[in-house]
Amino acid sequence: MDNYLAGLATEGVNPETRGIDACSTEEMVALINRQDALVAGAVGAEGGRIAQAVDLIYQCLRRGGRLIYLGAGTSGRLGVLDASECVPTFGVDPDMVQGYIAGGDIALRHPVEGCEDSEADGEALVEELAVGPDDAVVGITASGGAPYVLAALRRARERGSVTIGLCTNAGSRLEQVCDVTIAPLVGPEVISGSTRMKSGTAQKMVLNMLSTCAMIKLGKVYGNLMVDLKASNKKLRDRALRLLIHATGLAPEEAAARLEEAGGHVKLAILMEKRGLGRAEAQALLDRCEGRLAQAIEAGEEG
Repeated sequence: MDNYLAGLATEGVNPETRGIDACSTEEMVALINRQDALVAGAVGAEGGRIAQAVDLIYQCLRRGGRLIYLGAGTSGRLGVLDASECVPTFGVDPDMVQGYIAGGDIALRHPVEGCEDSEADGEALVEELAVGPDDAVVGITASGGAPYVLAALRRARERGSVTIGLCTNAGSRLEQVCDVTIAPLVGPEVISGSTRMKSGTAQKMVLNMLSTCAMIKLGKVYGNLMVDLKASNKKLRDRALRLLIHATGLAPEEAAARLEEAGGHVKLAILMEKRGLGRAEAQALLDRCEGRLAQAIEAGEEG
């Protein structure tokens, strides 16, 4: 038996749910809900470390680097999910935020036995990606001890990358290889060892904060509007139109025309409308302000 794993809080038996197999369906739901309610507080207690990680990620992205998530099992899937959602939400290049799972893409749908134990695979991924000082590598592992993740982070650190760990256990092995380790202490799972539950929820919440806060700092948000979204389907095109109407007060027909004139780019359309600029002028102003819409509007007013 592995003494490290045996000592993890997430591997313990939860005294609050010992009799869940004899519960009615409503009682099961209530038990799980009560345990889930503990997750937000556990994540909140890590606020300082999350903020530290956000600042490190932002500095890397501002220098043209990448945010790279890697993990195994549920942890890996959550990293891939967060990375994939950054493209339509914030309009970033797919290379800016990347997610990888031990065992490769097939492991997103089907378990690949033993892949999380392969240190060689973790090291090989980091070498293949040629990570360096401008990259932030986030290793996600509920136990804080997956060999694939630890080896990848160790090699990333050797190559000069920022290394960030995300787990749900205190005093994990991640702390030895990371600049910052975020560890929401969610305690034993509803079903012993099923870290897709509270641990997975906590990891998803933290990943939301890491990517969203970094993108806000990069100027991808105006107020609380995601003005850099990529309108790649009907729902997102409709959302883009509503965001433009909300930000400018234009009538729907006028907003649609302005959005088309801006090539579907909400941020550009808002600036064109608010400052009375043509598309090329507005784009040049946005570029000078590093894509920060509020700053570009103020600069236009001063000009």
